[in-house]
Amino acid sequence: MPVLPGLWVFAPNRDSLGGTSWLLAPPGQAPLLIDVPAYTAANLAALRRASGGTILLTSREGHGRCRRWQEALGWPVRLQEQEAYLLPGVAGLRPFGDALDLGGGVRVLWTPGTTPGACVVHAAGDLDVLFCGRLLVPSAPGAARPLRTARTFHWGRQGRSLEALVRWLPPGSPRWIASGAGLGALHGEKLIDGGRALLDGLLDRP
Repeated sequence: MPVLPGLWVFAPNRDSLGGTSWLLAPPGQAPLLIDVPAYTAANLAALRRASGGTILLTSREGHGRCRRWQEALGWPVRLQEQEAYLLPGVAGLRPFGDALDLGGGVRVLWTPGTTPGACVVHAAGDLDVLFCGRLLVPSAPGAARPLRTARTFHWGRQGRSLEALVRWLPPGSPRWIASGAGLGALHGEKLIDGGRALLDGLLDRP
């Protein structure tokens, strides 16, 4: 489903605990698949039309059927080095450390907490979208927050990662937040507007 010019969202993926995948493909830039959607004929046809891309995994919760996607598309797979061991034998696996610059204003930051290798992606420029993985989970229309669950790797590190994220982002960014969790709480909306105000508000809480 198209969301903004150059940005599409996929239906929830049962293979990723109902998570959400995104395709970022602004004009003139190579496509970036952020987490993998359900492996279906329709999704495969859509992504084959977006040739020459990269798969980026924001955490182990978004791996889904990554191996099958990589084999079908031939795209390299980028993920934080802490979780590379979870995908043994996947071709084109290219781990990164603390941060990654993909060019075209797209940068990645390691934000451990939800999982050891969790990361976020910021697309600067006209889109100004933060793909937050599951660092923030939608909680109501226009709202999201960190959520502690039985699967949370380290709650304290998750809070510190949120603080590091705000320092890392350009002033006033992002406009939009795109979560990798389920989007049902947004009541039909896909993106959260006013992303910077939301992040600043989370840090202001006691």
